[in-house]
Amino acid sequence: MGLRSKLGLIFLAVSSLAILVLSVAVYNHSSAARLDRTRSSADERIKDAAEVYNITGMPTLGAELDNPRIPAELRRAVEDGKRATYKTGGSPNAEIWAAQGVDDGRILSVVETYTPTDDSMDALRQALVVGGIGTVGLVALVSVVAAGSLSRRIVAVAGTARRIAAGDLDASAVAEVGQSKDEVASLATALDTMASSLRGQLDAERRFTADVAHDLRTPVTGLLTAAELLPPGRPSELVRDRAKVLRRLVEDLLEIARFDSGLEKADLEHVGLGAFVDSAVARLRMQQALAPGSVEVHRVGPDEVVVTDPRRVERILANLIVNGLRHGAPPIELTVTGRTIEVVDHGNGYPQELLLEGPRRFRSGSAERGVGHGLGLTIAAGHAKVLGARLIFGTAASGGASARLELPERTDIDS
Repeated sequence: MGLRSKLGLIFLAVSSLAILVLSVAVYNHSSAARLDRTRSSADERIKDAAEVYNITGMPTLGAELDNPRIPAELRRAVEDGKRATYKTGGSPNAEIWAAQGVDDGRILSVVETYTPTDDSMDALRQALVVGGIGTVGLVALVSVVAAGSLSRRIVAVAGTARRIAAGDLDASAVAEVGQSKDEVASLATALDTMASSLRGQLDAERRFTADVAHDLRTPVTGLLTAAELLPPGRPSELVRDRAKVLRRLVEDLLEIARFDSGLEKADLEHVGLGAFVDSAVARLRMQQALAPGSVEVHRVGPDEVVVTDPRRVERILANLIVNGLRHGAPPIELTVTGRTIEVVDHGNGYPQELLLEGPRRFRSGSAERGVGHGLGLTIAAGHAKVLGARLIFGTAASGGASARLELPERTDIDS
């Protein structure tokens, strides 16, 4: 149940309870007032009848002398010298008694039939019921409108938070909810402040990454050139190998810096996806000197022509395959189905953190998947974002890691 429904039900319950209590109080007060009027009427009758009797000796106004039905409590009060009234019985057979002692020592009394309801009480009850229902309906309408306004503003803040979490750090919650001084506006302001601080930290991180990568590129190139001049031998091979690893790391950092800049654009072409994947895997086999049978390509259904950037798709596949060979276990199976390419290895699968949060730079995952800088999957996700594609990480039926690239539908190449 949403906040709007909960607030509406709370307002409705509170207003209904308040109206019910008020209606019961009004009706009981009216009933008590009617009983008091009846008592007053009986009291006036016995008072006038007693005055006439003391003068004429004759009971009048419906009064009776020494009525044997006089309630005992009323009789005792009269014997104490009081003029009193007393109610007996319940609805609909209630009676109001009034009695007073007269000069000759006898008890003069009158009795009136009392009915708690009459036309006026029925009309009052009906008015209270109709008015209560109408008021509850009006309160329900107002509460729904008020709760809806509050709910919409909170939903707007939540939507802005999701946009910020998705990477849109320029999203503004205050712009969504408007300027005000309530708690929702305070929440929106706090969210915008947090986003601004996060934006500053990310900008600083991006600048640092780009600066470090650019500053390292020249000395690493020089280091690699110098390593090639070393005399043959095992130490020289180790130096050259580490220099190449360092160069790949710098190139990866530069590529990530370009993604962070937000200026990367896709160069779209019409590509037959199945045939392209075959050729991309063949090129990777030659470049990486992969063992025979380490990578397998399966096509399901007819080959589909897609509009995409083949260089970026090949980069994504290369990173996924290399990641699977390095951290998982062969064979790496690529399955092409329509616009979707799934890459599955036979290792221990991706760590739970990656499945929940996506790839992060400089986090290589669980120990059982080996060591690394965590940049390969980050770069693959960056290329997928530029392509407008979805790169979904999961667990294959065999238990290994599964990465599914879903290319978007496009019919025309953007000019």
